[in-house]
Amino acid sequence: MTDIMDDIAEEISFQSYEDDLRLLFSLLHDVLQREIGSGIMEKVEHTRTLSQSACLIRAAGIENTAELLEKQLASELSKMTLEEALKLGRAFSHFLSLMGIAENHHRARKIKNAAQVSKSCDDTFNQLIQSGISPDKLYDTMCSQEVEIVLTAHPTQINRRTLQYKHLRIAHLLEVNDRKDLTQEDQDGLIEDLVREITSIWQTDELRRHKPTPVDEARSGLNYIEQSLWKAVPQYLRRVSTALRKHTGKPLPLTCTPIKFGSWMGGDRDGNPNVTAKVTKDVSLLSRWMAIDLYTREIENLRFELSMNQCSDRLARLVHEILRKEKSEDDRGRNHVLNRGLTKSHNVHGLPSQLPAGADAPSHTECIEVESHYPQLDVPGSEYMRLKENEEAITSPNSSNNNQKSQGNGSSSQSTSPKGSLLIQRKLFADTQAGRASFQKLLQPSMPQNSSLSPYRIILGDVKEKLMNTRTRLEHLLEGLPCDMDPCDYYDTPNQLLQPLLLCYESLQSCGSGILADGRLADLIRRVSVFGMVLMKIDLRQESGRHSETLNAVTDYLGMGKYSEWDEAKKLEFLSRELKGKRPLVPPTIEVSSDVKEVLDTFRIAAELGSDSLGAYVISMASNASDVLAVELLQKDARLAVAGEQGRPCVGGILRVVPLFETVGDLRGAGAVIRRLLSIDWYRDHVMKNHSGHQEVMVGYSDSGKDAGRFAAAWELYKAQEDVVAACKEFGIKVTLFHGRGGSIGRGGGPTHLAIQSQPPGSVMGTLRSTEQGEMVQAKFGLPGIAVRQLEVYTTAVLLATLSPPKPPRVENWRNLMEEISKISCKSYRSTVYENPEFLTYFQEATPQSELGNLNIGSRPARRKTNSFEIGHLRAIPWIFAWTQTRFVLPAWLGVGAGLKGVCEQGHADELRAAYKEWPFFQSTLDLIEMILGKADIPIVKHYDEVLVSESRRDLGEQLRNELMATEKYVLIVTEHERLYGKNKSLRMLIESRFPYLNPLNMLQVEILKRLRSEPENHKLRDVLLITINGIAAGMRNTG
Repeated sequence: MTDIMDDIAEEISFQSYEDDLRLLFSLLHDVLQREIGSGIMEKVEHTRTLSQSACLIRAAGIENTAELLEKQLASELSKMTLEEALKLGRAFSHFLSLMGIAENHHRARKIKNAAQVSKSCDDTFNQLIQSGISPDKLYDTMCSQEVEIVLTAHPTQINRRTLQYKHLRIAHLLEVNDRKDLTQEDQDGLIEDLVREITSIWQTDELRRHKPTPVDEARSGLNYIEQSLWKAVPQYLRRVSTALRKHTGKPLPLTCTPIKFGSWMGGDRDGNPNVTAKVTKDVSLLSRWMAIDLYTREIENLRFELSMNQCSDRLARLVHEILRKEKSEDDRGRNHVLNRGLTKSHNVHGLPSQLPAGADAPSHTECIEVESHYPQLDVPGSEYMRLKENEEAITSPNSSNNNQKSQGNGSSSQSTSPKGSLLIQRKLFADTQAGRASFQKLLQPSMPQNSSLSPYRIILGDVKEKLMNTRTRLEHLLEGLPCDMDPCDYYDTPNQLLQPLLLCYESLQSCGSGILADGRLADLIRRVSVFGMVLMKIDLRQESGRHSETLNAVTDYLGMGKYSEWDEAKKLEFLSRELKGKRPLVPPTIEVSSDVKEVLDTFRIAAELGSDSLGAYVISMASNASDVLAVELLQKDARLAVAGEQGRPCVGGILRVVPLFETVGDLRGAGAVIRRLLSIDWYRDHVMKNHSGHQEVMVGYSDSGKDAGRFAAAWELYKAQEDVVAACKEFGIKVTLFHGRGGSIGRGGGPTHLAIQSQPPGSVMGTLRSTEQGEMVQAKFGLPGIAVRQLEVYTTAVLLATLSPPKPPRVENWRNLMEEISKISCKSYRSTVYENPEFLTYFQEATPQSELGNLNIGSRPARRKTNSFEIGHLRAIPWIFAWTQTRFVLPAWLGVGAGLKGVCEQGHADELRAAYKEWPFFQSTLDLIEMILGKADIPIVKHYDEVLVSESRRDLGEQLRNELMATEKYVLIVTEHERLYGKNKSLRMLIESRFPYLNPLNMLQVEILKRLRSEPENHKLRDVLLITINGIAAGMRNTG
């Protein structure tokens, strides 16, 4: 039941889904029968049957009987032993996980088999052409479109990475099971494989026993690239190109990148002291290492494929140059081979000696499973295994010279004959990796000396050599070892790698081999264009107060007073003056606190890495123009200091600085802040010169929702975007809005297409950035087929919003009604959450909020201030997560019913119905609230209250349940649906099919919480609780 489930329901075939679910459940049943015995299995089956009966009876409207069955179920669960509870909780959790796997698989299956899928490129391009958009305008807009999907490490992915891999393997087996040509032997083998995977899952610990480090989180993000997006991106771009050719007569240019990827993993330090400057540098280098490793594998495949001899004159000249250079180096003596690292002895220019993994796969990159090399690697770095000493000696660019010097020095104190010394040197050489490779070279085919033989293999051999040099260099940098390598011998930018690949592509095209050029080679060129040398550029994020604290320390040290005590005008005057200067502000000898030093170190790393490796610098809790200029000054100062030390300008470009407006107050002032910024001559000139006249602004959905409630936050976000767009337009500046959306509806989540199409007109003009977090990354990009679909949905939604923007409110009074609903709902929400003195305690009693920290699902603390227990200091993710566990999902609807009721009682119900039908913003907002209301379960919430909440606070729980029912009533009045999901019966079926497995887990969680609060040090109880949290998260299919 993810918040993208309307997409799943729309694209699912229920008969085949139920067939696969029956198969998976049957196999899990057999595995459990063997693993836990028939006694426990009888209780599992009895519990499921009782729960299912209660659900069916409640759906039929027989409330009293359903309530009796539910009480019987709760009573039986309360009598279970701890061991029985653990096994039952695990069993139901795995049933729900298998349901999720089956849903995702059949979503991908439906997409693959449909003749023309809704929201596809083909469908959308046709729709735009039919609406009067000219083919040329469609083509130009598509080619200039820039969408960036930013993967974050927000702690909402409940599953361990080990289990994610096992779930992926089950999905792949289901894909094989769809084939019509399987023999009986094939089918038997497939069932055995499924049984093995399910057994392996059962025997694997579901719980994380240690918190992940930021580097661990980054590795998880890189795995999504390797396992899914690496395969999906070329297929997605082929799909775009094919649709463009069909509707405009022109394909997508080979290096065009309508979608790219960014990351906050290893860069988001807001409230996370574990993300340091060193972590950011290590993650950046690790990402580069991973990119080089993936490119090296692709080059190996290409060398087998491109075996033809005919080539263009230009390519032939490059081949001659490579061979001439090779011969020249050989003439200088064999000893120099060590200076070239590992690569020359690996037959890089000759015929490949063995078939690389995946070479037998079709050149047209399909979304097929390829065994991962990455998870098994111990990548060098401070947190990883050190390189072996003999490997360090060989891979270091100057190691052979150093070895010879040390051997020479050593020989003066030893009595060794020339002949003996030569034997020793030969022995040492034979033991080295380069020596072994030289011996292996004797067994390989000889290198062609005629450039007309296998010219593409010679070019690609040279590419492979430089890639391997690049990888060696990155390993040395990760280890902190010296690496004085000639820049001509490795790749540093995507263009350097693209040049020889494009040359091969043009040569094949000119020789009449376009069919070969447009295969694996075109896919690799597209990958390099999209992923570059870093796969995902890392954004840096820090809270605005940390920058003020840093400048405060500097101005105080310089005797200028305290920066934090100045008013906004004085801050802007100081910052503008310093930004125009040419000298560094921060003295190199300054002594500061560790927090301030970490901020300064971060800017120093940003100066060293630059925009080649890093994306934006995001300022959370931004509220003033000075917040942006403060970062610009600290960035400029660090770049001046680094350039001075290096004796040359910083290599990488300047990072763009992005204010993030999060609270309702900050959203209301966002437009004014942007106007103030752009009215400053220095800043406006800086944006024009260094960022091509482009300003990026981020809006946050999580904190605004926690601050004012879902409806008020949605309306304030809508108005803030309108104001920011208008402000930039006044100064002739282009704007990109960066949406900090979470997975849950309470944090701005929802179906991608619906979310983009409901933005204010003019706010999506060919550019968009958006975060994808935690479990949503797995749901949207975990499988290649689904990833292709999601990339297509992003593309078409942005294209439609650009060429056919959503309608503004037809009637001006609709805006007034939104203001009124927002005002009433915000007042109702805050009166409960922030003004009711009983609410905080009720929240702590009725939910597992305080126990969530034991899940170890993220490196970031749950609270901004660790010693504060106020709602305001609790992060939005655990706030949503806790209410999702109890099935109350309170943050997503609280206050909405009061707002709708107030406006309806004023006589505006008909106007609201008209607005719902015609205004995309209002329609999507109510649709998402309706979706979340369907996930709420009043009997389950009541059970939590009756067992866990103090009697004095149960009245508050009853009031909130009544408000939930009132919200449902008024949502249905406005939407004119007979019941929730009135226009999406498939979604309702999917959600309701989970209840027989979810309800026992919720009741078990209540019982375990009750026991644990009496025995807080009982670790076995805690394990059972965490199992129920995992299972409910799998069933709800989102966390925070």
